[in-house]
Amino acid sequence: MHCGGPLSGQGCSLPEQLGKKPSSGTQCWSSSTMTSCTVDSSFAVGKPVQVATRNNEADTVLYESDIVLRRQKRSAMNCDCFWPKSQDGLVKIPVNVSSDFSVTERAWIVEAMQEFNTLTCVRFVNRTTESSYIKVVPGQNCWSFFGKIGGAQTVALMKNGCMSKGAIQHELNHALGFIHEQSRSDRDNYVRIMWEYIMAGEQENFGKVNSNNLGLPYDYFSVMHYGAYAFSNTSGKATIIPIPDPSVPIGQRYGLSNLDVAKINKIYNCNRCSSVLPNVNGTFSSANYPAPYPDNSNCLWLIRIPQNKVFLQFQEFGLQSSPDCALDYVRIYDGSNRNARVLLDKYCGVAPLPALVASGHMMLIEFVSDMAIAGTGFTASYSHVKCGGTFTNAYGVITSPNYPNKYPKNQDCFWIVGAPPGYQIFLKVVFFELEDIDECRYDYLVIHNGSRPTSPAVGPYCGTMKIPEFTSTENFVLVEFHSDIVWVFHGFMINYTFVTPS
Repeated sequence: MHCGGPLSGQGCSLPEQLGKKPSSGTQCWSSSTMTSCTVDSSFAVGKPVQVATRNNEADTVLYESDIVLRRQKRSAMNCDCFWPKSQDGLVKIPVNVSSDFSVTERAWIVEAMQEFNTLTCVRFVNRTTESSYIKVVPGQNCWSFFGKIGGAQTVALMKNGCMSKGAIQHELNHALGFIHEQSRSDRDNYVRIMWEYIMAGEQENFGKVNSNNLGLPYDYFSVMHYGAYAFSNTSGKATIIPIPDPSVPIGQRYGLSNLDVAKINKIYNCNRCSSVLPNVNGTFSSANYPAPYPDNSNCLWLIRIPQNKVFLQFQEFGLQSSPDCALDYVRIYDGSNRNARVLLDKYCGVAPLPALVASGHMMLIEFVSDMAIAGTGFTASYSHVKCGGTFTNAYGVITSPNYPNKYPKNQDCFWIVGAPPGYQIFLKVVFFELEDIDECRYDYLVIHNGSRPTSPAVGPYCGTMKIPEFTSTENFVLVEFHSDIVWVFHGFMINYTFVTPS
């Protein structure tokens, strides 16, 4: 790719803040200290690690605190900023992760890469013999080369500062050809830079570039955005203030934002249907709902709430039926990628979907349709619960939080047990001790004959009641537990087993 191409990452541009305002159009520039390639406006959110402007790598400098630009490539006419796409439509990037990382640290790096692999056409793959690849190594700072440079190129991660998912993805995004969100050309419409509060010598980290913003909105929530207090010289004084609403949070490092994903897919021409849902609660639906969904759909929704566990419910559901749901289906994973445990395997038809509880703050929903006979699709909502889970094994145990110790105050928990079609679920309470009060108004246990809070129920139970054995009439059961803000007790233990109708 050559300087002056239609995409922002293909050219080179001098940040205005450095004192030389570029002329109209995409420009190439160099100086005695750095070279800069224009990047796609998918620059994003987060507080950078404050690092020196130079590092020990030969013939490199750091631009905007964590981007390496090679001096010997001063002529941006030769910069190959983007990684090539294979004939199968995937952008395969070989990676070698240093053995100097611990097993746990390597797992964090792999998890961060898997989010790209799941939601975009970028595939970080293990390097074999490829000559151009990314080597991920521990570093004293956090930094990356900008875009594809050819040969082995470093992504350095400081062990005590850059090992969160979003921080890892931030540096990988630089390697894909993206710089910081607050550097895009239209940033002054969305943030105010407080130059008087920036540390001496760090002003160059707040420059702008002549960017192609891809027609996508400014992204306060991008993983590429500096935090509000980045490089501040005064405690409590922000260097970046969102406008017009200064309370908008910036600088998250939880993971790729929805617009981060959209920008990667757009700049690399990915044919992908994927969304990130980061709010505490929300709704989503199949395309065109309630009209029939498109043929040949393959869509993903990643729910990533800030804390607690994802609680998912489908309000409406109608997909084409087929044996084993081989044609159109929904599949749900207990995590952020397809390697996670399957909470609900291929599901189709018009039967109501069960509610589901993730083991953590992420859940992935996959929707696939074939080339003919579309249904009306679905609409779903998600929220969060402090405790609970989804059980799909043939037998197991459900316990109150902290059991056999006392459960916490102010809990709302949902456990869903799902058996294969044709089975029922048998529950036996083997220990039970909750706060005892008339009508069980404060702490209580309810058992629902179905997977939803609105399903028929027995209970509420509290105190030390003798709870009768329970056999569902459906293949799902929901166990609901609530505690108030006052008294706590030892809770409960319930055994469950799948059974066939007698």
